[in-house]
Amino acid sequence: MSKIGDIDVGDFPLLLAPMEDVSDPPFRALCKEQGADVVYTEFISSEGLIRDASKSVMKLDIYEKERPVGIQIFGAVLESMLKSVEIVEASGPDIIDINFGCPVKKVVSKGAGAGILKDIDLMVSLTEAMVKHTKLPVTVKTRLGWDDDSIKIVEVAERLQDVGCAAISIHGRTRAQMYKGEANWAPIAEVKNNQRMHIPVFGNGDVDTPEKAMLMRDKFGLDGAMIGRASIGYPWFFKEVKHYFETGTHAAPPTMVERVAAARRHLEMAIDWKGETLGVFETRRHYTNYFKGIPHFKEHRMKMVTSDASADVFAAFDEVLEKFHDFQFV
Repeated sequence: MSKIGDIDVGDFPLLLAPMEDVSDPPFRALCKEQGADVVYTEFISSEGLIRDASKSVMKLDIYEKERPVGIQIFGAVLESMLKSVEIVEASGPDIIDINFGCPVKKVVSKGAGAGILKDIDLMVSLTEAMVKHTKLPVTVKTRLGWDDDSIKIVEVAERLQDVGCAAISIHGRTRAQMYKGEANWAPIAEVKNNQRMHIPVFGNGDVDTPEKAMLMRDKFGLDGAMIGRASIGYPWFFKEVKHYFETGTHAAPPTMVERVAAARRHLEMAIDWKGETLGVFETRRHYTNYFKGIPHFKEHRMKMVTSDASADVFAAFDEVLEKFHDFQFV
């Protein structure tokens, strides 16, 4: 049984990774319904929060039905990070997560995200200060290291634990790799197998089949899997992993009726949350995966991803349901 602070997250929890422009409240709600045990917000800039930037503040929205939920923040300036902890706390999350892993240049260039992997002492001191500044459990998401020559994740994880980090999620790539190549879970297993480690160690990177999730659990011995890209436009992934764990067989894929219903609800919730324009725009990235594998689908997909009015997108869903109602997904 894994615990993040006092929060019981079950045996081998499946966590929805914080993904920019993806892990918003509508998508988190769908993933939660489909078996995600813990969900995280998109990462939020500490500088944006303390400047009261509307985009950053909006990302603080959380809802009761998605608990336990973690709000993830990034930054490299202690004063800003501590102020942002106070703002985040007021939103009432269950967990505060620090992003020490984002490889994107505009984040790294400020010494934040994976940029902090060049300064482990700062990474540890920031974490310690934040732990002391809040009663909520503080967790960390990071990568193996800056590059192959600087992988010290066993030592880093132990130091983070020693200053009060309640759990750690590790992406099995270095910053230099970005998202290329294969994720290497062996160093994450080394962290877990360190005799001094007692906090949960979650693996992240390339968990895109139920078999891989099982491998992470049984071969690498990790405490849970953090799921990112495999869930985009496919919230059923969490349920399918759990079905595989319980039965050893693959669940039947969602039907066309289920896919259209999910896409419709996703868009409705996005419009309720962000309004018509942004709601329509920000759900577009999911449609390719909602309807993956259907032949001669381009015309319908183009309507979904180029229409600016929700009425046109809903009409496209209706057309798809009518035309492909009996399509068998494999």
